[in-house]
Amino acid sequence: MQRLRSDIWCSAFVRRHNALGSMCVVARRGDPVAGQVWIEIDHLNGTVSLLVPAPDIGMGEARDDRTFIVRHDRVDPPTVRERIAREVDFDPDVWVLALESRSGEHGVPVIDQPA
Repeated sequence: MQRLRSDIWCSAFVRRHNALGSMCVVARRGDPVAGQVWIEIDHLNGTVSLLVPAPDIGMGEARDDRTFIVRHDRVDPPTVRERIAREVDFDPDVWVLALESRSGEHGVPVIDQPA
């Protein structure tokens, strides 16, 4: 199955969350066709979480268009900012979406992080 372009997927994600009443913006634009998408979730209590793409290994054909793992869960903002900055240095094509969600609801499939 062909993956949806990153720019279209990000646009739909932002629109959906803004329509639901959450504040969501594109914090960083990456490659419009194949850039990885990272999601930074501000819990509005001084903590943030970071969702990053799940590895493709072992996912098979049943994988959704985009599946994520939780890289950081409810940590201080500088931790997430530093991790994003390191990734941008390594991969300048990465997209970063910033979502404000007190409940942490993000609406994307998340799998358990590999051990």
